[in-house]
Amino acid sequence: MGGHIPESGADARPPKEKAPGPWRAGRETLRHHDGRGMRDRPGRAGKGSMPKVAVIGAGIAGVTTAYQLLDSGAEVTVIDRHAHPAMETSFANGGQLSASNAEVWNSWGQVWKGLKWMLRADAPLLLRPAPTWHKLSWLAEFLRAIPRYEQNTVTTARLAIEARAHLLDMAEREGIDFDMVRRGILHVYRDKAGLDHATRVTALLRQGGLERDPVGPAEIAAIEPTLGGEFAGGFFTPSDFTGDIRKYTAGLARAVRRRGGTVRLDTEVLSAAADGAGVELGLRRDGATGRERFDAVVVCAGVGSRRLAALLGDRVNVYPVKGYSVTVNLHDDESQAAAPWVSLLDDAAKVVSSRLGPGRFRIAGTAEFAGEDRDIRDARIRPLVAWCRRHFPGVSTRDVVPWAGLRPMMPDMLPRVMPGRRPGVFYNTGHGHLGWTLSAATARMAADLVMGHGAGRRLHPVAPAKVA
Repeated sequence: MGGHIPESGADARPPKEKAPGPWRAGRETLRHHDGRGMRDRPGRAGKGSMPKVAVIGAGIAGVTTAYQLLDSGAEVTVIDRHAHPAMETSFANGGQLSASNAEVWNSWGQVWKGLKWMLRADAPLLLRPAPTWHKLSWLAEFLRAIPRYEQNTVTTARLAIEARAHLLDMAEREGIDFDMVRRGILHVYRDKAGLDHATRVTALLRQGGLERDPVGPAEIAAIEPTLGGEFAGGFFTPSDFTGDIRKYTAGLARAVRRRGGTVRLDTEVLSAAADGAGVELGLRRDGATGRERFDAVVVCAGVGSRRLAALLGDRVNVYPVKGYSVTVNLHDDESQAAAPWVSLLDDAAKVVSSRLGPGRFRIAGTAEFAGEDRDIRDARIRPLVAWCRRHFPGVSTRDVVPWAGLRPMMPDMLPRVMPGRRPGVFYNTGHGHLGWTLSAATARMAADLVMGHGAGRRLHPVAPAKVA
């Protein structure tokens, strides 16, 4: 098995006894997403009914998956290379839980905008021209998904609505304070063309079960009086809401530990191999390396999922799409009064904003295709600060915290919730810019797949490809 991986005292929790689940000692048939009996796999002795499952990634996707697996009767270990949960894409996103932002990007209109913006350093969507095979293959698959634009938008809206109930249920059960604000999300448009497109999108969202209301300039001013600027109109979604993704993820990780799960931080996954009887991970922590076996693994590793999938014999074509945010700290009464409480999406600027309690105002936007580049570029931060000054001149921007994170984006904009080609391998990854919005639902789906509950559900357009 190799060397022993040391555990910190905070992580070394004895698992609590759980009610028997669908995995039994001896041999048990694990049924996957389509309901077919797939592979007999040996059960575990000793603890009897509890499968030992590794979840790779302690962001919002990984921690929600771990929580749902615990609910289903698994023995869970979360593994992450960082010292704390939510240190990558889940650290400082735009804060919106937005079914109203379910429109996928696969359209010719977005393609033409991307080409037009390539030479602008401050463009809302920036495709850096340096070619790599990864980027080119991703873009080719993005174009091939354009015919599924309407179908995938409707699917995303349905999933986002489902996720709300799961997310709020977990927060209520565990008493998680994440600066939630339930005042809806207001989309604003500067011209008739943008408003007309939004009207067409609204029809697709309605097919997915979401209702949002058209509003004119006077209604925009009434919904959010602090917002300055001229707008042709907008759409208001009262059921959407906002919150701090990092606080939620950290709180849920503490709940996973309280309920008997292990959260193993500062631990790097060096290797992964599935052999039909389980999955063996090569791990490194505090300079020590070793190997550990699990009955199953769920890959929730964000932009790292592509590398792990290749190790496990699958192809998951996640591309890192960098997004930026600034958190404006509202130190004085004037700034707190001048900052909006209603969450906003400015379509022309591709900027979203959320109020995170009385003292913070989060502004986020841009999409940059530049590989695994985590640098925070001044040319991308300045437009976000300028947007705040232009629309909320009473807000002081003397204390602004910039951030950049890599969104794990699939070419068709749908996350991958699916089994791998080999027994015991599963994925819940590729949520793109909607990880906060979708993860609570995909976590439930992933737990059902792992535990073999009924037919299960998956999100994948075709069978996972084999690595060449």
